[in-house]
Amino acid sequence: MTTLQDICLQITDGKHGDCQNEEGSGYYFVSCKDVKDGWVDYSSARQITEEDYLDAHRRTRLEPDDILITNSGTIGRITLVPSATETGRTTFQKSVAILKPRKESVIPRWLYYYLVARRVELIAWAGGTAQKNLLLRDLRAFKVFEPPLSTQRKIAAVLSAYDNLIENNLRRIKILEAIAQLIYREWFVNFRFPRHEKVRMVESPVGKVPKGWGVMTLGEVADVRWGDTSTTKQEYTADGYDAYSASGLDGKLSHFDYERDGIVLSAIGANCGVTWFARGKWSCIKNTIRFWSIRPEVSNEYLFLLTRQPDFWKRRGSAQPFISQGDAQESVIIISDPDIMKVFTMLVKPCLAKADLHRRVNLNLRRTRDLLLPKLISGELDVSELDIDMEGTRQ
Repeated sequence: MTTLQDICLQITDGKHGDCQNEEGSGYYFVSCKDVKDGWVDYSSARQITEEDYLDAHRRTRLEPDDILITNSGTIGRITLVPSATETGRTTFQKSVAILKPRKESVIPRWLYYYLVARRVELIAWAGGTAQKNLLLRDLRAFKVFEPPLSTQRKIAAVLSAYDNLIENNLRRIKILEAIAQLIYREWFVNFRFPRHEKVRMVESPVGKVPKGWGVMTLGEVADVRWGDTSTTKQEYTADGYDAYSASGLDGKLSHFDYERDGIVLSAIGANCGVTWFARGKWSCIKNTIRFWSIRPEVSNEYLFLLTRQPDFWKRRGSAQPFISQGDAQESVIIISDPDIMKVFTMLVKPCLAKADLHRRVNLNLRRTRDLLLPKLISGELDVSELDIDMEGTRQ
């Protein structure tokens, strides 16, 4: 038994002051909202001046294999810092703590998994009333049961194998959806669809559109309704049918409400405006809106890609953004002629179906990894006799 302080070179938090923004600088100033479970989200991270970055970097010195933990606000999100271009240009605010493992005595990836397995205990250590905080002194004193390095390596190898597969699938999903999105933008935003040069542009309520195309509302072409407002995540089961919340496909229910293709919209919170394509037998619960096409000339694939465009949805509220059912129904969309829609759907449907397959594989991989994680870390599952190829495992 040891403590985090004993097995880390440094445990500190980020800059306590502010930095000057400079959009496009490539120097990032991340906060607890940008640190997710297992990764750093740079999509909305602040970019700051090089001078402020260098000043803050002297305190944080972020490097690959460091561990980041959110220590205020949403406490206990943990990630192992990757070897990536952004890492060398990133610093962070005081709402994020950094651990620098002593690599001669602890495997960073094993320590990352160990802390993930004991996340509940870490959160329980947080003090404060109005806003919880995980103090650095408590973090440094956090007890760690440290197995031999050989055991750490095997545990890290087993669990990272799942994470590597998940990451590979995420890259495939990103590529497939990017292909479908690119076709959508070329055909329905730039109007460069097949034989477009022979079609005259005419005026419409939203500007010029190809002749023969129409402008309608989402409510005119789709059945738009709230998800099941009486059902919450507390009713999720270990097995059953797909269930979508405002966080996406994240659980199972013992029943299903729909057996068809459709789109689920996160209608409130951090993911407000994000959509997911639902297939097979599924349900969606509180804080979601679901919709699907009611017109044969409009495909669900088109509606999915259309509604993923930035600023498509009208959001209300500031601290807690939300989308109302009425606003969703009144969203304006452009409808192409049926022949263009048919060809478009034939092109993008295989991409979206393949991306969905990879996403479902990832769900199974995550479930298996999450079942193994506490058993490996606690020693309930013995890895001493596992035949694992250690070559290439990060030290």
